[in-house]
Order: sequence, then C-alpha cells, then structure tokens
Amino acid sequence: MIETVAEIPSTNAALLARVRDGEAVPEGHWLVADRQSSGRGRAGRVWSDGAGNFMGSTAVQLRAGDPPAQTLALVAGVAVFDAVKACAPAIADLRLKWPNDVLVGHAKLVGILLERQREAVVVGIGVNLAEAPQVPGRATASLAALGYPVARDAFAERLAAAWADALLRWHRGEWPLLRGEWLVRANPVGTLVTVKDRDQGEIMGAFGGIDEEGVALLRLADGSTRAIHAGDIEMVGTDAARD
Repeated sequence: MIETVAEIPSTNAALLARVRDGEAVPEGHWLVADRQSSGRGRAGRVWSDGAGNFMGSTAVQLRAGDPPAQTLALVAGVAVFDAVKACAPAIADLRLKWPNDVLVGHAKLVGILLERQREAVVVGIGVNLAEAPQVPGRATASLAALGYPVARDAFAERLAAAWADALLRWHRGEWPLLRGEWLVRANPVGTLVTVKDRDQGEIMGAFGGIDEEGVALLRLADGSTRAIHAGDIEMVGTDAARD
C-alpha cells in the first residue's frame, strides 16, 4: 500500500512516531510525500523536497534470525537501483556508492536513510526524479535532466515492487546473494578511493568490497585492510565534495 500526503515534515519521522506510539506499520506500507518541510538525510544533512521528486519511507519488522539490520541500507540500494534502471533502461554510469547513495557518474541521484525504533527499522529513500537540488560543492543529478521524465507515482509503484522482492529475500536469509548483487552494481573492487576518518583525516586506498555485515573494506598501501564502519567513500579524482 502506498499512502500519499501533500506535505509533511519528514516521512521517516512520521513512521518512527507511529512505531513509537504502538501503531502497527506493516511491511509493504509506504508513506510518500509531495513535499517535505523538514526532510533530512544521513548525519542530519538536508534532504531536498523538490516537487516531483520521490520522497518516501517504509518500515521493516525485525525477526529472529534476520541478517544484521545495517545491511538493509545496502538491500535498499539494490532495490532502488533496479527501480531506476527499470524506468531509465539506457541510463549510463549508474552505480551504488557505500553506504547509502546511488550515483550517475559522480553526481548523486538517490539518498537512503535508515533509522531504528525498537524492533522496527524505517527506511527512507529520496530520488531526484524531476529536479536535482543545488548543494554547494556536491554534484547532483535528476532523471528528468538526463532525459528520463518519470512520474512520481509510477516510480513509487516500481520501487515498492522491487523493495518487496528484495526484503522477502533478505528475511529468507539471502543476504549473501544480495551482497553479491550490491557489489556488481557498485564501483569495482580495486577502485582507488578516499575515506575521511575522524581521527586520521583522509585515507586513500583501494576499495575492497563489503564484508558479511555490510561493512566497507579499504585496502591500504602497506597491504593491510581496514574496516570502514562509518564515513563517505569517494573515488579519487571526483569533483564531488563530501556531503
């Protein structure tokens, strides 16, 4: 079911409040807004509320035996990647970026935000369908500007179907297969990247893929491998600033 509202502060905040208040939020239910007045992304960043873009959230009910909850960000990436590809089959250089973006070239097209409330995880997804926000120092893209005008409601149906399939597989324990699908949609293993570390500043290395818990791996020049639990990975040479 897709529930639409004209305007709301944040679809993620609204679903989190429903869970907190004890309201049942079934899997497969999406809350989609025409506009968000207080939308947000990861680490409190602004989430554009451009008219015609997709801004929606859904909830996952965690069960005993599920894969690690943080892997849902990557599963969502696979689902939204496939929904975009279905609407824009000839789009070039579409790829996933760890942990929660979809890029066209170096430009951000999609953002994903996960927030947990007790045994529920709310998954928020924003897709630049009609317009790309102007973000200082950050390249952005929209499907319309790339020659793929896509109606919001039609995209919502595509995404809901792709997410339902991916989530069912995740609950069934198919995370290892989904992990492989994420990897083939991302930058190739071995790509030279940088990571901004809070303690050591910017670190350069080769992208080493993701481990069984969805943690990014960075291969350093000395032959060691570092696990990256948080931060933004950027390809070396990209003009996009870290957002």
